Amino acid sequence: MWFIYLLSWLSLALQISFVILAIATALYYVALLMEEHTVLASRIMKHMILASTGVLVGLYLFEGFPVLMVGVGLFTNLVYIGLLQTFPYIALSSPNFIFSGVLAVVNHCMAFQYFTVTDVYYHFSEVLAYCTICLWIIPFLFFLSLSAGEFVLPTSAQQQGDDVVSNYFTKGKRGKRSGILLIFSFLKEAVLPNRQKMY
Repeated sequence: MWFIYLLSWLSLALQISFVILAIATALYYVALLMEEHTVLASRIMKHMILASTGVLVGLYLFEGFPVLMVGVGLFTNLVYIGLLQTFPYIALSSPNFIFSGVLAVVNHCMAFQYFTVTDVYYHFSEVLAYCTICLWIIPFLFFLSLSAGEFVLPTSAQQQGDDVVSNYFTKGKRGKRSGILLIFSFLKEAVLPNRQKMY
């Protein structure tokens, strides 16, 4: 009896490691796509923000979600639209980015308070669906796209006083990956190292 119990735990550990590897691979692929196709990524993100806005309005109309929670969610989506104006160049010190981070935390606090205090019972899958569509997916896509902004041609979004040409050549090294893609590339090399060809 103890042997099959031990095998079940070993099987569970293998399954979890395969799931983690699959998620890491998918994240690496999505980050690569966002880096290579920034215009398409911006369009997709805009449509996802609009879909999230429609879901929030539907939750207010059909499910009776609180006005304040839906209003803060809609305002957060408006701030995300503002971040798309300079996409893929996102300055981490810009007020718009900082404000979007603060609003994401406020949205999470309001959602957790609502789902724990409300008289209506929501199944875990319903809470997870709300959190995924309305809270997590858009900030996560912005997080994945941070590395795409490092290879943008110089624009007027840069600070005054920077020499455009030297700034492009010193920071825009196309051969090197940095940011989140550097982490994924390191993990890929650690798990699946490239083999050297023997001649």
